[in-house]
This record gives sequence, C-alpha cells and structure tokens, in this order.
Amino acid sequence: MITSQLLVYVAVLVLCVLKVSSRDTFIAAVYEHAVKLPNATLVPVSHEEALALMNQNLDLLEAAITSAANQGAHIIVTPEDGIYGWNFSRETIYPYLEDIPDPGVNWIPCNNPKRFGYTPVQERLSCLAKDNSIYIVANIGDKKPCNASDSQCPLDGRYQYNTDVVFDSQGKLVARYHKHNLFMGENQFNVPKKPEVVTFDTNFGRFGIFTCFDILFYDPAVTLVKDFHVDTIVFPTAWMNVLPHLSAIQFHSAWAMGMGVNFLASNIHHPSKRMTGSGIYAPDSPRAFHYDMKTKEGKLLLSQLDSYTHHRIMVNWTSYASSIKAFPTENQEFTGTAFFDEFTFLELTRVTGNYTVCQKKLCCHLSYKMSEKRTDEVYALGAFDGLHVVEGRYYLQICTLLKCKTAHVHTCGGAVETASTRFEMFSLSGTFGTQYVFPEVLLSETQLAPGEFQVSSDGRLFSMKPLSGPLLTVTLFGRIYEKDQTLKASSDPRSQVPGVMLLVIIPIVCSLSW
Repeated sequence: MITSQLLVYVAVLVLCVLKVSSRDTFIAAVYEHAVKLPNATLVPVSHEEALALMNQNLDLLEAAITSAANQGAHIIVTPEDGIYGWNFSRETIYPYLEDIPDPGVNWIPCNNPKRFGYTPVQERLSCLAKDNSIYIVANIGDKKPCNASDSQCPLDGRYQYNTDVVFDSQGKLVARYHKHNLFMGENQFNVPKKPEVVTFDTNFGRFGIFTCFDILFYDPAVTLVKDFHVDTIVFPTAWMNVLPHLSAIQFHSAWAMGMGVNFLASNIHHPSKRMTGSGIYAPDSPRAFHYDMKTKEGKLLLSQLDSYTHHRIMVNWTSYASSIKAFPTENQEFTGTAFFDEFTFLELTRVTGNYTVCQKKLCCHLSYKMSEKRTDEVYALGAFDGLHVVEGRYYLQICTLLKCKTAHVHTCGGAVETASTRFEMFSLSGTFGTQYVFPEVLLSETQLAPGEFQVSSDGRLFSMKPLSGPLLTVTLFGRIYEKDQTLKASSDPRSQVPGVMLLVIIPIVCSLSW
C-alpha cells in the first residue's frame, strides 16, 4: 500500500514539474542578415582565409543573437548561406566545411571543441548559445568522407551537404538537417540519399526544420507537420523574391496559415539580388515581418508566439466552389504568363462583380468590390492547373486575383510591386484537387495584411474588412504533391529547363551559386 501511494505521489509530482517547466508561449527571433560575401575565385582559399570570412559574419550574427537574448528571446533563426555566402564550386567551398556529427553523440562543442576534429564554427555557435542561454539555428556546410564501397560516393571521396544545425540554450548540438531539395546551381552540395525528417523538442513546443527550396515539396516539409506534429518550423533561407506569387513574406506567411503552424523564416538581406523578406508567422496571422529593398543593413525581428499549435482548422478547399454555378460573364478570356506558367485570365471590368475562370479541372470564383475603378490600372482573375517546369518540376493549381503590370491585359501575370486600387471586399475560391492550399494576400510595396482576411472551412479566402492598402494579389496557391511522384527525376535540375530560359529567368534563389 505504501509503495503504491508513493508511486502515485511521484507520478503526480512529475506531472506538476512538467507542467511548470512547459511554456505556453515563447519569444521567437529571426535575423535578416546582410552577409559578407567571399571574393569570387576558381581556386580554393586556405582554411585560415575561409575562417576569417566566416568570423566576420559570425561577428554580425553574434550582435544579433546577444540583442535577441537580452530582449528575452528563447530561440533565434539565422539565414541559409549566412556564414559564408555563395558563389562556390564543389572545390572552392571545401575550406568552409566542417564535420558535423549526429546530434545523438550528446556534444557541447563549447565544452569539448576538439572531440570531432577542427570545428571552430560549431564551437563558436555553441558558446554563443550557451553564453546567451538561447537556442540558435544556423546554416553551415557539412563534409562526410566516403569510399569505393559506397557506389554513390563522389569521385573526390566525400559528401558535402547544405546543413542546418541547432544548438540549445546549454550549447548542445540538438539537431542537424541536410537540405534535400537543392536549388539549381547548388552543385557544390550533394543530395542526401533520402529525405531527413528532423525535429527537436523544447519546453516551448516541438520544432521541425528544413531549408529554402524544401518548402515547395512534400518531403520533408509537409511530413513534419502531418506525421510528426511539429508546432513550429524554423526555416533558414536565401530567397530571391518572385512576384506575383512567390515573394518571401507572401508565400512563407501563407504556408504557415495553410499548414497551421508557427513559421520562423530568416532570409539573407541582399537587395541587389532582390533578397529580403523575413518573418515570424503564426497560423492565424503574421506577427512580425520585414521587407526592405532600400537599405543595406540587417534586421532583427522578435515576437511572442503560442508554443502549441494543434488547433488547425480543417478546410475543404473545394466545398464552396463546387457548390455554386459558374458566374456568367460577357468578358473574353485571354492567356498570360506568371513565372513562366500560362494562366487563363478574365479582366475585371467593373467596380464590383462576380467572375469565374477555369483551366482544366480548376475553376476559380471571385466576388469583389473595388473602392473605385481606375482607368490606369487593370486587374484580372486567373487560373492555372498544370506542371511548373522552370527552377523545378512540381504540379500547381492556382486561383489568383492580381494587378496587371500595365493598363494592357497582355501584361497580366508580370511582376508588379505597386498599386493604387483599394478593395472594399473580396471572396476567392476554387475547385481544388488538393488539401494543400496556401492563402496569400499581398498589398502594394510588397506588404502583408495581418488580420484583414481569413479562410472559411468551406474553402473561401475572404476579406474581413476593407483592405488597409492598395492590392497587388489575392491568391490560393495549391500544390498537388501526389502528382510529383509521376515525374521522372533528373540528377541535374538544370537539364529540366531550356538553356536559353536559364539565362533570363528570375528564380527563387536558395543557395544561388551562379
């Protein structure tokens, strides 16, 4: 009897301790880093020269990390390529790489820096985490030797990986992720033999991690949410903005809402390559975001988030659109191109109206009211249902209301950054063949509209009040992941794109090296 009472007491005590130690909210930080780049060279630099450049970037990251910790942040995310930049070949990046062990080795580099060879970058990151009592997410390069017994071993006898690392508030290495979906031009790195699904648990929720171009594919991004039930995604990225649908803050905030998770996106700040756009996004609305094409300085963002986000509202993305008849229209359909995808468009010719446009199996329905119908601006409703084949190969279904580049309809789909027309209301829906749809609303000057729209359970993206600024796009961006399985994979992503196109595209940059 005494023993059973003691066990009950211990169990209750453990539950109490867990409840006290678990946090319902936490403060997140992301840093948009103006990276110092290496000089372009065809010959590898020395390890000393490589470390000197990395320490210059680490000095800037240290200032941001210290500032975030002093403001109470529990975790900070830094960008992809943030420690050494880009413009590398397989050979020239080698001096920047370190051997990053599996986190299961239970290692605090700050306490035992020589345990896995010469690892000065990991040591410094570990000490920064330990000294500031903060989780640090960083992106560095991993190297792993291999030999002829491995049939996939590269000719130079090593694997090289684009790698995210996480150090906890004690400086311990708790996560290592090798990027799976390499962007074209990342020839300095190898693709892991299979996608890695990496999580780490804290007293403020379960976290998952992936990198930049990974976000457009099922593995590991969707798997982390669907099967591993993470609360928050940490996302180092080197992202070049591509309008009308793939600006960083636009798509990353939409992914957070569509997947029902917190999303911490840290981007490089390099305006000359249109690289900007970082944010802290909750499932219901952006909490903090930064988009700046004018200055050259980095930016630290902080915001409080809920630790646990298992309250995703299930959306039937085709329910409403399939229940109504197509709106009649006298307007002539026309085609236009958005990021090399050929859309079917209808021009919005009145100040208020109801429109339907279809392509293949996708029909998009729009109801709207403008504040005024300007003669110098044209808006259109567009639909795309098909295979995207530019910087990667993946199936899309997109419904979009967008501003055309000029007052001529043949420019609809082109990149537009400013607008003057305000909308009093909108409601957009589509007959999607997927449950993975990401709702985007982007205002003039590439700004978000927190709290001004929502998604209904029957699949409508609608405004809750008149928008606070002129409108660039309202979009439902759908991904049909299951169709990706039918594609024949190519070992070189660039072979999927005509050579002339590679010279003119404006891609999403995720570790651009050309």
